[in-house]
Amino acid sequence: MTDRKAQLAANLAQVEERIASACAAAGRRREEVTLIVVTKTYPADDVRILHELGVRHVAENRDQDAAPKATACADLSLTWHFVGQLQTNKVRSVTSYADVVQSVDRAKLVTALSAAAVRGERELGCLIQVALDAESGERGERGGVAPDGVEELAAAIGAAPRLRLDGLMTVAPLAGEYAGRQRAAFDRLMEISSRLRAGHPTANMVSAGMSGDLEDAVAAGATHVRVGTAVLGVRPRLG
Repeated sequence: MTDRKAQLAANLAQVEERIASACAAAGRRREEVTLIVVTKTYPADDVRILHELGVRHVAENRDQDAAPKATACADLSLTWHFVGQLQTNKVRSVTSYADVVQSVDRAKLVTALSAAAVRGERELGCLIQVALDAESGERGERGGVAPDGVEELAAAIGAAPRLRLDGLMTVAPLAGEYAGRQRAAFDRLMEISSRLRAGHPTANMVSAGMSGDLEDAVAAGATHVRVGTAVLGVRPRLG
């Protein structure tokens, strides 16, 4: 086993233990939570090692990094998630490899994603990114739609050809009433998810929690956690 593979295997084992312990504490089955490894800034070689170690869900937040990496790993059985803020001029590229876009936060993006998915003859899963630091009608500091805009966006996705409404995503906010209160933020997301599922019962995916707060996300009920640093390590700054 190479040094890098051994390192990633050890890190994955620690993250797995954290998720399993959080599930046990919350009275949940381990199978209820899917680990998504965020591979941004890391090379395709690491993605290949992760696949060898059993990882099946990976995420990227920049198309310029993700597109060549997805191409280099096209022979692997992976589900690719796009989790970054997405500009419409990148949509055509992103829809060529992403299976799920977790950062849908405006109607214009829904229209662009649908058009690109139709053109590419692909079905694309969509998560609405909820900004818990945004006022009504506004977007969040890190992207996302205010909670009162979720239903309108859900209807748009539901009506858009080749798009599938899978659920909700959030990033723990750095400002506003939920700043520093990750568990409360994730509980609020679950409330919004419950309301969404009343009208869209298959939109049951809830993506929340990262390396530093995955336990809070699991306790709240998240179905997917997005972990980068705890698996891959802290990458040295360039330059």
